[in-house]
Amino acid sequence: MTKPRILLVDDDPNLLDVLSLALEDAGYEVATAEDGSEALEKLGKTAPELLVTDINMPVLDGFTLLKRLREKGIVLPVILLTSRDNEIDETLGLELGADDYVAKPFSTRVLLARIASLLRRQRSRASGPDASPAVVAGKLELRVDHMTAHYAGQVVETTVTEFRLLEAFARRAGAVLSRERLMELARGDDSIVGDRIIDTYVRRLRRKLEAIERDFDRIETVIGAGYRWRE
Repeated sequence: MTKPRILLVDDDPNLLDVLSLALEDAGYEVATAEDGSEALEKLGKTAPELLVTDINMPVLDGFTLLKRLREKGIVLPVILLTSRDNEIDETLGLELGADDYVAKPFSTRVLLARIASLLRRQRSRASGPDASPAVVAGKLELRVDHMTAHYAGQVVETTVTEFRLLEAFARRAGAVLSRERLMELARGDDSIVGDRIIDTYVRRLRRKLEAIERDFDRIETVIGAGYRWRE
């Protein structure tokens, strides 16, 4: 079986060595780059299944790297590494299209868990269709087997986490879901994140759906409680 390929980007060579060894021990094939510019060059050569990148780097930082990938329509899952432990950074990364983030300092166990989770979800995009029925909530239709989303018959381009968030809403239409519960459903674990990070995901989804339907109002904010998908 072919090993999953990871592109790891950080300007700290010592951290690159440590993380590369940990990823290789976990069964991954690893390519490395020391800044975003080098990472862009290696993307075409290594064809990774997932990108892990630091934010603060010379030449081309992680935010700019992520922005360029998304502008090119590259939907490669991206995990941001941030040493600032700042919710503003986390929010900006998600706004730019990151799938997840891990704040430094972190244990390799945490990073490996996030990588494994994202790869499991991403691979379902590439799997062939099966007998699973579509998940439908009004004009929203999701094919969970290969992770495609349509609203009013039009394709909705999502990151892996955004798709899982739509799935959480669609399967529980009408129910009020707290931010904590939504993040648990979207990420598939109980890892701790900023309380308001879910707001960023919801804002991104609303913008994408409003681009299809100008007066879209299915995702309702329930003040003091969370969100729900209006039936």
